Amino acid sequence: MNTFFCSDYSRKVGEDLIGSATNCQVYVLVECPPPWTYEAFNSKWVPKNLRLLVEEFQQSKNSIKFLLIANNLSHQSSHKKILIYYKKEGFNNGYSKQEFQLENLEQAAGVIRKWLLLGIPKYEMEVPTTRDILVCTHGSHDQCCARYGNPFFFHATATVSNLNLENVRIWKSSHFGGHRFAPTAIDLPEGRYYGSLDQKLFQLILTRSGDIKCLNRIYRGWGMLPPSIQVLERELIIYHGWDWFNYKVVDSRVVKHNQDQNMILAELTFEKPDGTLYTYQGEIIKYDTKNMQMKVSCNATKQSVCDKYAVVSLSLVSNKFLTCSTS
Repeated sequence: MNTFFCSDYSRKVGEDLIGSATNCQVYVLVECPPPWTYEAFNSKWVPKNLRLLVEEFQQSKNSIKFLLIANNLSHQSSHKKILIYYKKEGFNNGYSKQEFQLENLEQAAGVIRKWLLLGIPKYEMEVPTTRDILVCTHGSHDQCCARYGNPFFFHATATVSNLNLENVRIWKSSHFGGHRFAPTAIDLPEGRYYGSLDQKLFQLILTRSGDIKCLNRIYRGWGMLPPSIQVLERELIIYHGWDWFNYKVVDSRVVKHNQDQNMILAELTFEKPDGTLYTYQGEIIKYDTKNMQMKVSCNATKQSVCDKYAVVSLSLVSNKFLTCSTS
């Protein structure tokens, strides 16, 4: 048996997690009980029409992430859920959601295809407000996700119950990247990624309280932003505190970078609840001393270079009050 655990090694060398969240427009989450094979949608409970649909859209290079999810009741329930989280244009502090309940998984491909082809409905149905937290437990993809993800899921379910958070749902999830940060999670509808979690740190995320600097150790980034902007956003979170999670991002961009991209000037514009619009710029550099060569998964046969970036200067370049707030 392989005795190398990529998550253990990542922690040992003190790898910075920021910038490792997957930037995507749409999450399609299909409730399907494990066990899951290495390629999750090849699992025995996944109908052929659903597997072919996923392959079709993955080949089209669309920014869509398909995941299998399950909870402790998924084996028993005759009905299965589909959750579709999608990014809308304009001011955002998270993804919008559509939720479907199906009699069987054979119906899933048709529902998903119709939604993806027709796009966001003109008149959206009212859906229950939930916070869906996905914990990767996909051990057949990487053993760290089983070793650390499964026990974390078990205790996270108890943590949510003890805090009486009725609208928070914890799901086991198939692989969504970053298994060397196990236990790793996605917090939807925000779409923020976390890693190297324990229950104490998880409680801070759930309640948005405590020392905000804990995010320097566990925050992987916001899936609504590209990696370089994720680095800038973490700096702004630390600066503004937990209030940041109530702000809406309007725009983000790379203003300029040098040829080898070891120096980047990034910009992020956001709106506070009072209608004030702020634009910050951050100078981001790649630290040669932080560049690491490591095995990024337990089964990797060779080492990969992992570039690491940090904000070296942060400046407010403009702020103005909007006469018509979107909040």
